[in-house]
Amino acid sequence: MSIESVPLSTGSVDKATRRLPPGFVLVNRYAIQEVIGMGGMGAVYCARDMHFPNVEKLVAVKEMLNLAVDPLVRRTIVENFEREAHILATLTHPSIPKIFDYFTYDERSYLVLEYIDGEDLELMLDEEEGFFPVEKVVDWGIELCDVLRYLHAHQPEPIIFRDMKPSNVMINREGHVVLVDFGIAKNFRTGQKGTMIGTEGYSPPEQYRGEATPQADVYALGATLHHLLTRVDPRSQPPFTFAERPVRQYNPQVSEELEGVISKALQYNAADRYPSIEAMMEALIAVKAGLGSGSKISLKVNAQAVAGEGAEKVLWRFDCQDEIRGSPFYFEGVVYVGSYDGCLYAVDARDGSLMWKYASEGGIAGRPVVWESDVYFGSEDRRVYAVSLRTGKLSWLYETGAPVRNTPRLAEGHLFIGSDDGYLYAINTASTRPVWRVDAGSAIRSTPCLAEGMIVVGSEAGDVFCIDFRGQIRWRFKAKRGVTSSPTIEGGMVYFASLDAMVYALDVKTGWVTWRFRMEKGTVSSPCCFEKKIYIGSADGYIYCLDVNGREIWKYRVGHQVSGSPVVCKGFVYCGAADGNLYCLDCRNGKMRWKFSSAAAITGAPCVHDDVIYIGSHDHYLYAIMD
Repeated sequence: MSIESVPLSTGSVDKATRRLPPGFVLVNRYAIQEVIGMGGMGAVYCARDMHFPNVEKLVAVKEMLNLAVDPLVRRTIVENFEREAHILATLTHPSIPKIFDYFTYDERSYLVLEYIDGEDLELMLDEEEGFFPVEKVVDWGIELCDVLRYLHAHQPEPIIFRDMKPSNVMINREGHVVLVDFGIAKNFRTGQKGTMIGTEGYSPPEQYRGEATPQADVYALGATLHHLLTRVDPRSQPPFTFAERPVRQYNPQVSEELEGVISKALQYNAADRYPSIEAMMEALIAVKAGLGSGSKISLKVNAQAVAGEGAEKVLWRFDCQDEIRGSPFYFEGVVYVGSYDGCLYAVDARDGSLMWKYASEGGIAGRPVVWESDVYFGSEDRRVYAVSLRTGKLSWLYETGAPVRNTPRLAEGHLFIGSDDGYLYAINTASTRPVWRVDAGSAIRSTPCLAEGMIVVGSEAGDVFCIDFRGQIRWRFKAKRGVTSSPTIEGGMVYFASLDAMVYALDVKTGWVTWRFRMEKGTVSSPCCFEKKIYIGSADGYIYCLDVNGREIWKYRVGHQVSGSPVVCKGFVYCGAADGNLYCLDCRNGKMRWKFSSAAAITGAPCVHDDVIYIGSHDHYLYAIMD
């Protein structure tokens, strides 16, 4: 195919820069508007597709200028460019630009791609004076993991991107990432070596030896996140020295958990990194859950049809338009669930039809609860809501000083709930006014537990408080890390877990520690007590069953972190995991009975009623699953 230069106005190719000027038309179709990027071997243009005369359809035209003298080198350059075209033609993902056309002529080859209206992260770094918000960087990291996961699972052969760096990541106007420049991406074959290629500072040691595996993309993504969080360009530093430059040394806003994720991704030896980009994604999701992020990240999973293991068990599913991170609640034939689209939904339990929805102004992370004629929930818009069960209309609201990310508890005409402002509130449901509030000193994302006239709740600073119904602190216990896990009280004991990797058993009257059980990693999962056994999940990828003396009875490996909380019913334990699966295990021995696969992480607890399990997923769907 040839290139025909038919200018809309007079002009010619700039001989000094070799760029196409505005007004040039390629192949009688693509009218060049402006240069939007420059590379070592050509430019990227914004162009108008003239096949659509009545609308302005913009495309990106990527040019490769082949000036090599050696015929073999020229042919290799063209083949590499063609490979990029062929790779893009096989890919369908919201974070990868669509390819519309490809042609070459003489010393120039062109790719015509979807136009991305946005900026690349390198330019955004130059324009930003301070640090990016940590939650925003975590969101970008999760989305990048998702697109790399898609590439690594590509069939018939995985694709290794090999050049992850800020300049190759666009942020579109909706705030989502788009991965650009597949020029050095390659199909991966085990044991295959090739020429060292990539970008110094971001590429791992093995890539310098001509080896490219999925762990190379793990390393490069870690380097990219390190750059975004610290503003220290790895190209200006000695290679492979990230261990000497921990993230928190430059940016104290970064949590230890996030620093740990990036540190693991940047290990010198590939075997010491995350075994897959999916595992890194799960770790970032755990960090995000700990942050309680209010941003409406969407992995844009294709979930148009129920598929995967256990699909035959699905009675219905309901689309909530954004991630469901919390847990559903069943009451008198209606399932109530909150979503990160800001809405509380009332869904008919019989067929999954919408009865009503109420829109708050922030994401809903907790489980809604019903008391008398209202359903109560907290929102990241800082408010606690009471909404009529019958009409879905607002009954009353109360505003705290920060996002509310836990579940309310109700007793004796009072609602008890914590806030990120560091207070535990007791609100009279009749007067809608606070009776008292207790200062916990840090954000409360743990759901308070009410029993034996006491309220027990944890804080993000690791403090666990026991408070009486008058608002007086009876005792206080300090864990080594944050307590997002919600306590449960059973048989005079308080059980909870911490990000310090411990499950604790405390005397409810005194707060004295009866026993501790160490897991391999911390957790935000809440324990479930049933018939003198404690069930809990962990970021180490296990679901544990312990006896009331803290001894392990069994543990089941799901292979991915467990941020969701277990529920026990009729001799079976149900628990979701970040791998998108809902597991049904035998309480006696931990053997799997069945599992159901959704399209994204499950971080809430299931609700079980009449042999139907209701569970929400980050794929935006509320599922009703028949056991």
